[in-house]
Amino acid sequence: MNLRKIVLSILGVVLIVLAFYLSGKIIDSKKSFKPSAQKVVKTVFTEVVKNGTVPIVVPANGTLNAKRKVELYAEVQGVFTTGSQLFKTGTRYGKGETIIRINASEYSASVQSAKSNLYNELTSIMPDLRLDYPDIYTKWQEYLSSYDLNKSTPDLPEMTDEKERFFISGRGILSSFYNVRNLEQRLSKYRITAPYDGVLTEALVTEGTLVRSGQKLGEFINTEVYELEVAVSKAFSDLLQIGEKVALTNLTKTKTYEGTVARINGRVDQASQTIKAFIAVKDNSLREGMYLEANLDAMEEPDAIEVDRSLLQANNQIFIVRDTILDLIDVKPVYFSDRRVVLKEVPDGTVIMAKPLLGAYTGMAVKVFEEDNTPNTEG
Repeated sequence: MNLRKIVLSILGVVLIVLAFYLSGKIIDSKKSFKPSAQKVVKTVFTEVVKNGTVPIVVPANGTLNAKRKVELYAEVQGVFTTGSQLFKTGTRYGKGETIIRINASEYSASVQSAKSNLYNELTSIMPDLRLDYPDIYTKWQEYLSSYDLNKSTPDLPEMTDEKERFFISGRGILSSFYNVRNLEQRLSKYRITAPYDGVLTEALVTEGTLVRSGQKLGEFINTEVYELEVAVSKAFSDLLQIGEKVALTNLTKTKTYEGTVARINGRVDQASQTIKAFIAVKDNSLREGMYLEANLDAMEEPDAIEVDRSLLQANNQIFIVRDTILDLIDVKPVYFSDRRVVLKEVPDGTVIMAKPLLGAYTGMAVKVFEEDNTPNTEG
């Protein structure tokens, strides 16, 4: 038994010594494969500052509206009759062409009746004029001879003598004449003509429907000139001039137009502190309601540079590179746009960061990116 205990004790000691030896080897092997830490130097894009005159372009946008537009309303009641063209949106009419005609047969008969009464009254005074006023008889006879019931009533002959005026007025000629003129004026409202060449953009009634007085019938616009209404900051309102040329682009940036500042509102919007400016533009491809963007040349800033807004840090500072080390300098921003900023007080020759660098800080070591301009000699 004693011999067995001695053997087991020796084996235990050997196993313990072997375990310590193997653990030491494992620890040494881990240490030998530990990677060494390497310092990473980030690459930055730079540019050398050269101050110059920077044009400040104020962006604005809005929708087009026809400069000349008329809403069509009925001033009389009647049935809308079919004209030379269908009363549908997109229909073009020339100046003076009938857009809407309302059935006026009943009213037209009453007008003819009033004109006939006036003619009869003129006829009845002619014998008295011949006897009592032979010197004015001729001109009234000529007027009566030219009177046509199927045409508009012409102006009465000029009455230069007081006795003539009293005689004509006393016979009721003047009241009958102005009554006919009033009826003819109202009869003209049964026909709405185009005030200029244009297109119908809204049609709210169809032929055969009963039209009531005061009812809106549609909308008619002139397609030659459009206006773009834009809101301009009050700070640049004094720099805009009527007649100034403005570059316009469509929403997809595929087409450009040239506009002209036509009008500038004299009142500042209290909520937005902006002023409305109206830009006139002509082009056959334009349509009312189109969205356009305008670039207004507001002013020119001397001794300045323009950079991306993301480069401007807090407290109006930008990063520069001094001997591969980043540093911050103070600048003076004078104008902000959506993506760009105009800066002053940046010395010429300063190497500034041209693109933002994630995690940049003062004193950071960087490597300046250099384009490889070596010509390719392969092949």
